Amino acid sequence: MEWQALKAHQNSIANIRMQDWFKNDLHRFDTFSLSVGDLFLDYSKNRISTETLALLSKLAVARQLPEKIEQLFSGYPLNNTEGRPVLHTALRHPVDHSLLVDGHNIMTSIKDTLTKMRIFTDKIRDKTWRGCTGKPIKDIINIGIGGSHLGPLMTVHALSELAPKDLRCHFISNIDSTHLHAVLNQIDPETTLFIISSKSFTTLETATNATTLIHWFKNKLHTSDLSAHFVAVTAAPDLAIALGIKEENIFPLWDWVGGRFSIWSAVGLPLAIMIGMDHFMAFLEGAHEMDMHFRYSDLAKNMPVILGLLGIWYINFFNANHYAVVPYADSLNYLRMYLQQLDMESNGKNISEKGHAIDISTCPVMFGEQGCNGQHSFHQLLHQGPHFIPVDFILVCLTHNKLEHHQDVLIGSALSQSQALMCGKSYTEAYAELQKAGLSENECDLLARHKSTPGNRPSNTLILKNMTPKNLGALIALYEHKTFVQGVIWQVNSFDQWGVELGKKLLPNILHAFKSSERSQFYFNDSSTMGLIEYYKSLRGHS
Repeated sequence: MEWQALKAHQNSIANIRMQDWFKNDLHRFDTFSLSVGDLFLDYSKNRISTETLALLSKLAVARQLPEKIEQLFSGYPLNNTEGRPVLHTALRHPVDHSLLVDGHNIMTSIKDTLTKMRIFTDKIRDKTWRGCTGKPIKDIINIGIGGSHLGPLMTVHALSELAPKDLRCHFISNIDSTHLHAVLNQIDPETTLFIISSKSFTTLETATNATTLIHWFKNKLHTSDLSAHFVAVTAAPDLAIALGIKEENIFPLWDWVGGRFSIWSAVGLPLAIMIGMDHFMAFLEGAHEMDMHFRYSDLAKNMPVILGLLGIWYINFFNANHYAVVPYADSLNYLRMYLQQLDMESNGKNISEKGHAIDISTCPVMFGEQGCNGQHSFHQLLHQGPHFIPVDFILVCLTHNKLEHHQDVLIGSALSQSQALMCGKSYTEAYAELQKAGLSENECDLLARHKSTPGNRPSNTLILKNMTPKNLGALIALYEHKTFVQGVIWQVNSFDQWGVELGKKLLPNILHAFKSSERSQFYFNDSSTMGLIEYYKSLRGHS
């Protein structure tokens, strides 16, 4: 019933232009904007009315969103295919809270881990932690992939202004040895700390890179003692110990924390080292404040809910298969990569949580780039392309630098793009401009066709007052909860990733085939895979 009501409503407003809504309602900006802490959201440039949001809220209630939100925070096994609760929110909750999972208060383990992180990071930062030759640490190398790579990479870059000048952080995720050697060429093993971050400690890319780095380290320094240079973040400590990591150098993970939600745990160790533990705690605090807003605010004034429902509106009622995130801030250079995993790995599903085929669109293709760079690449498609692509513009208002003119141009560029998407330019307007410039009728007619843009294309503008650990934590939590809202509406499990697992299971047989000289020994269901294996082996044989 709610779905049909939204379809009927979409038909009734599909031809209304946002410009007309603004002309008829001088308070539209005030009606469709809200703040949470230092985050401000303007969602007035959307093809919505108050009725739209009321109907979307009814759909959310019908899909039990309020109940699901409460389950998210209470330890209910929302990850039903793996029988696990989803409690990344507990990682940023004040540690004096109590939350029982299987009769165990997990907040005790979280508190102990934060204490261990503080002791360790302080030693690295004050240079009392020394390498095996007595030298202080100057380089941190994070070895991980997926959430254990993208979270640290994105946040360390975003908050780089807070990092000490004598510490560098590097990230190795790619199994391509070119990437690994490029990092190794920049470091001295005597002054390097390696953080191996893997929940299972069996992820092939991370395990391969870790093994290679351990051999490299031992050969360079002629020692088998890794204790001053290698630490691990894992839920499988026995495997880390087997690799040579000292037990006291292992930081825990738990099965109720998914990889793409793990930056709040010891997976965030590189961030904690680079910005200091006090700032890391502020990072957690910002996320917790967004958690509380999400948990207790009315749906109509709930920032993650509003963003999630707007996505539903466009994906399912305007057939939007793409979605752009455009940060006008260098500090958020890696946000797009982070959100791609968060959004598409969570909700890129075609089976409901109850095991039924889903007959509606779920997750759009998410892409993006830093704003001014994007203007000179894909923004042409946003303005005049045949695709309907909603956009999130993300701005950081105040920066550490004093070049105000640069910042004015940057912020002004974002606002001009959102305005252009909304207003567009009609053929008549373009023709009149060309005519005024003195062009002939034929020239005016031809060029006006090229210069006209449809407009009426929606966007949100999200402004952070400044880039602080607290505001970054709130921003990430905002998008986590937006993703969860959409998963609830689509009735998918946003916390598993079985499609990812399939490729992992097929890989060993292919690796086995690479090592075999007997082509007939291996059977593949397609001649393409077999042919590509043999072609690769032939090239490798000639190298």
